[in-house]
Amino acid sequence: MTALPGGQDPGSPADDEAEAVAAPADAPDGSAPAGTAGRSSAADGPKEPAETAGPAETAAADGRADDAPDGEGAPDSGADTTDGGEETPDDGTGGDAGDGDAGDGTGDAGEPAAAPLSEAEAELAAQRELRERIEQRKAEKQGPVEAGGKLSGRAADLLAAVRAVESGEKPAAEFFDAPAPAAPRRAAPAPAPARPRPPEPAPAPRGPSAETVSAVAAVLAEGGAPTALAGPTAEALGAGAADVLRADPWRMLAVPGVGPEQADGFARALLGAACGPGDERRTDALVGRLMQRAALRGHTAVDAAAVRASLAEHAVPDPEAAVRHAVAEGVVLVFQEDEDEDGPAPAAPAGADEEAGGADEPEREPVRVLLGLDRYALAEESLADGLARLAHSCEKDADWTAAASAAGSPSAAELIRAVSAHGIVAHTGGEAARAEPAALLTAARALGLRALGATHSVDGRRRLAEATGDPATAVTLAGLLSGAEGPGRDEEGAVAVDLLVVLDAPQLDVESAAMLVESLADGTRLVLSGDPGVLGSAGAGQVFADVLAARACPQVVSRTPDPGPIGELVSGIGVGELNQVEAPGKEVVIVPVRDAGEAVHRTVQLVADSVPRAIGVPAADTQVITVGHGGLAGTRALNEALKQRLNPGPGRFAGFDPGDRVVHVPAPGRTVPGVVVSADADGLHLDCAGARITVPQARVASSVRHGWALSAHQAAGMRWPAVVVVLPGDAAQGLSRPWVYTAFGRAERHLSVVHGVQQVLQRAVAQSPARERTTRLRGLLEATAR
Repeated sequence: MTALPGGQDPGSPADDEAEAVAAPADAPDGSAPAGTAGRSSAADGPKEPAETAGPAETAAADGRADDAPDGEGAPDSGADTTDGGEETPDDGTGGDAGDGDAGDGTGDAGEPAAAPLSEAEAELAAQRELRERIEQRKAEKQGPVEAGGKLSGRAADLLAAVRAVESGEKPAAEFFDAPAPAAPRRAAPAPAPARPRPPEPAPAPRGPSAETVSAVAAVLAEGGAPTALAGPTAEALGAGAADVLRADPWRMLAVPGVGPEQADGFARALLGAACGPGDERRTDALVGRLMQRAALRGHTAVDAAAVRASLAEHAVPDPEAAVRHAVAEGVVLVFQEDEDEDGPAPAAPAGADEEAGGADEPEREPVRVLLGLDRYALAEESLADGLARLAHSCEKDADWTAAASAAGSPSAAELIRAVSAHGIVAHTGGEAARAEPAALLTAARALGLRALGATHSVDGRRRLAEATGDPATAVTLAGLLSGAEGPGRDEEGAVAVDLLVVLDAPQLDVESAAMLVESLADGTRLVLSGDPGVLGSAGAGQVFADVLAARACPQVVSRTPDPGPIGELVSGIGVGELNQVEAPGKEVVIVPVRDAGEAVHRTVQLVADSVPRAIGVPAADTQVITVGHGGLAGTRALNEALKQRLNPGPGRFAGFDPGDRVVHVPAPGRTVPGVVVSADADGLHLDCAGARITVPQARVASSVRHGWALSAHQAAGMRWPAVVVVLPGDAAQGLSRPWVYTAFGRAERHLSVVHGVQQVLQRAVAQSPARERTTRLRGLLEATAR
């Protein structure tokens, strides 16, 4: 790569002013409390906030890098890093949905009028409806089917005639001597046009009552727990929280900030000698917690041996019996799978390393026994069934030959031919390869098909619309699922499309993918397109990787390379090589630094001065990407320094000022960049890519952050003219090939690397990709193909 002499920035003056940056105290971000173990809603991703530092857990709090999905550091694996190094869910890891108002729908009690829905509430309502349809569909498959029960017209008449002859009611000759056939039937009426169907109103969120909080506070005080936890506990456990805690004190593990040691102390204070380390209530809560933390790392299932090992480190006397009881009580489900020597190693539960004190990896069993939460098991089975249904219901009723011949590249022609003959197709390639799905959409619409492309982010939607030349061809996936974008649904509830192309497919988590596939009618063609080298989804599962590994459908590999020095650099990283590239126009610049303080100073200098002056990209179009949120050069420290330089102010709107660059997180896993416009009694008003969004005051702290600096997961699916990637020395353990590939690939014209990790970057790129997540989807897909 190209480094400027003396480590100077592109075009930076020699007498740049030194800038002292104080590391802010990393306070835990506000987040909704997690539900009880194994019982979370399918719409709400599992969230694990920072725990009160206990002796067993604080010891390894700084070593979370190996526990993060895809091998990246915990702060960027969908989790936030607090002072103690423990992780909390990062509300903004990847994703977007910037359309729709996020206003609070809360109204006064007793008002008959329905409260206005926020975007997140509309999506939750749509998700609930789809989940009900999944349950109904499975129930119908299991029920008896009456022969001929769904026949009508002439088919029903013929069936009645056959039954009459078989029963002796009428002689067969009567039907042979029947008169001439009646007049031809009328042609079937044309299908009714699809009608947009708004989501059903969702109940406005209401906090726990004062009586509930007071009752919970009394129980907490009796058990020696801080009464400040009364509100979060009541919110996590519901109206009967006080009674629940008295009966099962370990339900405190569902409350943000509470770890096993704190729950054990609370239980001993309430129950005295009646409780012990083998109490079934305790072991059930521990199993559920381990599974939830594994889901934060992307796993939909966990090896049973790893769960038993972790329980043993928590002083559970009989881990085997504890697992059996958890299965019997429905806390987890159990699955058996044949060992696959080529498959991924079984995953330890999230937090097992730090909570189990670094126990050795358990031995693999002859038959692999997996434990999983019911929500992910249902999603994986529904997704496998839905993909098989689409693969076998495709009708080849259009001539795609001319469209393939007119394609702009051989890869685009290959993709068009594959889609013409199959119901599901997987397409892989880099950023330049996105032109091939765009060509497919254009060709399909020219054939009269209802073709639509869904992207992970608003920025991706914009780029797809520019590639096709038609904004109607592009939506965000979140907007499509919620009903806020797209053509609407037909009378059967299916999305009114003949071809759906999902770009940024690696960002698909298993629950979103299951809801998407369930919403597609028989005969709909589905294309999953994306770059397999980028970081995976913020939610549980690895849908795209499992589809590719199972070879569940034809795969088209793009031969279109990414252009320019940045494309050459990123392509090399994808195969494990960190090459030096010629960058005559300063497309790639390395800025060496000695420590985190210098990394922050250089980053501010690059964004505010060097890149605008030397490259011509303004600060508003330059994005900073770093490994985590905490630390001396994490997103918090960088955003504070960048605000002081680019938009100083008192932060009079909950820490924000008009003109501040922010990211809005309407739901876990979705990040929508925006700019603060103003604030009033209704909340914080944002401009997100031209869409005005109002975030209620109560949600600002948990769903809005400054956005000059992002994590790589937050930046996935988006691109900027210039990107500054910050790699301070304390980021070494969070680096992996997918992380570097994702971060460097966000740049279009210019990439600056603030480099302070010495040879660690080279080793991170050269090592094999991070360990896969443990899922069941690949095996289910392979079983349906047999």
